[in-house]
Amino acid sequence: MTNRNTEASPLFYARVAGFGLLLMAILAMFSNFSVLEGLIIPDDAAATANNIIANEMLFRSGFISFVIVLILDVLVAWALYALLKPVNKNLAMLAAWFRLVYTAIFGVALSNLLNVLPLLSGANYFTVFTTDQLKLYAQVMLLIDAFKNGWLIGLVFFGFHLLVIGYLIIKSGGYIPRIIGIFLILASAGYVIDSIAHFLLPNYADYKTIFQLIVAVPGVIGELSLAFWLLIKGVKVQQK
Repeated sequence: MTNRNTEASPLFYARVAGFGLLLMAILAMFSNFSVLEGLIIPDDAAATANNIIANEMLFRSGFISFVIVLILDVLVAWALYALLKPVNKNLAMLAAWFRLVYTAIFGVALSNLLNVLPLLSGANYFTVFTTDQLKLYAQVMLLIDAFKNGWLIGLVFFGFHLLVIGYLIIKSGGYIPRIIGIFLILASAGYVIDSIAHFLLPNYADYKTIFQLIVAVPGVIGELSLAFWLLIKGVKVQQK
């Protein structure tokens, strides 16, 4: 009975990691594109504040989705460590720590959004803007920018997490398809380059689309391929 449970455990970890990665992708896309990109208008604090007030439940839903993503990040870090430690235990641990550090930084950054709704709770919108209102809206934008900047810092650690995971997959000898590892390494470079570019380039907006493609193409292919492979073909892990 003990041996049977031991043999089944890699499949269990594969399912946990695959399900976590897939659900995380869905929730993150909802929070990022439907909520943040949909409500936040760069360089227009008043319009952003009005959008958030008028769509308060959507904003709250996006925040809760991000919190769930944080929990899933911890579960995925644990499951991937369990799966990849037979390849190299120390590097698997390093990858897990990179993801956990990213999660911690993202959690701190996310806390900035907690103060947005309390600031706007008494604001009147669609009216003539007073000096106090404009100051309040400026504070809201500062909180949102603090969240985004913290997330960008965290993504540097996430990039290194993908780098180590990709390397372990390539070195696993077919444990997980090597092509997935290659895409993860490309995605890791994209995350790090994009985050650094945000802080180094004053005209980053002019190249935003290019940097987003550098991140999105290998990231979506690599991370979703890993998620689906673990869910559908993860049974092969048992044979290692």
